[in-house]
Amino acid sequence: IQVRLQVQRFDKPLYRGTFHCFQSIVSFYYVAGLYKGIGSPMMGLTFINGIVFGVQGNAMRLLGEDIPTHQFITGAAAGTMQCIICCPMELAKTRMQMQGTGQKKSSSKKLYKNSLDCLLHIYRQEGLRGINRGMVTTLVREAPGFGMYFWTYAVLTQSLGCEPNDSYVIPKLLFSGGMAGITSWIVTYPADVIKSRLQADGVGGVNQYNGIADCVRHSVRKEGYMVFTRGLTSTVMRAFPVNAAIFATVTLVLTYARGEEEGPKD
Repeated sequence: IQVRLQVQRFDKPLYRGTFHCFQSIVSFYYVAGLYKGIGSPMMGLTFINGIVFGVQGNAMRLLGEDIPTHQFITGAAAGTMQCIICCPMELAKTRMQMQGTGQKKSSSKKLYKNSLDCLLHIYRQEGLRGINRGMVTTLVREAPGFGMYFWTYAVLTQSLGCEPNDSYVIPKLLFSGGMAGITSWIVTYPADVIKSRLQADGVGGVNQYNGIADCVRHSVRKEGYMVFTRGLTSTVMRAFPVNAAIFATVTLVLTYARGEEEGPKD
C-alpha cells in the first residue's frame, strides 16, 4: 500500500487513499495481493536486523557510556552498514509490488516470477548499478533514521523504567519500540518517497527521472510538498506493531541470554 501510494501518477491516480488502495488490491488480487514481493523481505530482513543490532551493540561497547547521544551515533552507523542488503532488497520488493499495476484483471503477463528472478533480471539488464538503484537515497534515509530509532528507544526506556525488575516492563518495551519506529519513519519519510520513486522508475519501460535532484524537482513541481507524505498513514500503522515486536524481542532475548539478571516476571 505504501509503495503504490508513493509512486502512483498524480494526474491519473489509481487510489484515493490508504483504505481505498487496500480495497483495490484485495478486490483485484485477493488477499495474496497484499503480500506481493514478500520473498525479498523474508530473505533480507534476518540479515538486516542481525547487522543493525550487531553493529549497534558492538559500537556501544566501544563508546562505553550508555547515553542517548551514543545511541544515535551507533544507530546511524548500523543503519549505514545494512544499506548494502537493504537497497537491493527494497528494489526487488518495490518492483514486485508495482508489477501489474494498472493492468486489466484478465492480463496474466508478468515480467518477474519472484524476488530473486527480479534481481537477476535487473542485473542482466543494468548490472550492479541497476541492483543498487536508490542506494544514495537509502543511505540518506537509513543513517539518520536508525539514529533516531535507537535514540528514541533509549530516551523512552530510560524515562519509563524498563529494567528487568521494574513493573510492566514488557508493555513499556513494546510502547518504546513502537514509538521509536514511528519517530524514525516520520523523520526520514521524504527520503523514502524519493527512494521508492527512483526504484520504481523504469517499470513499464519508461524512465521519468535522471537522478535524485530531478526526481525531487519533478515531484514537487507536479504535486507540491505534500508529495512527501504520500503513503505515510499506512507506514505509521505498520511501524508501531512491527518495531514494538522487534525491540521487545531483541531486548528480552538478550536479557535472558546474558544470564546476568532475572528476566521480567510479568
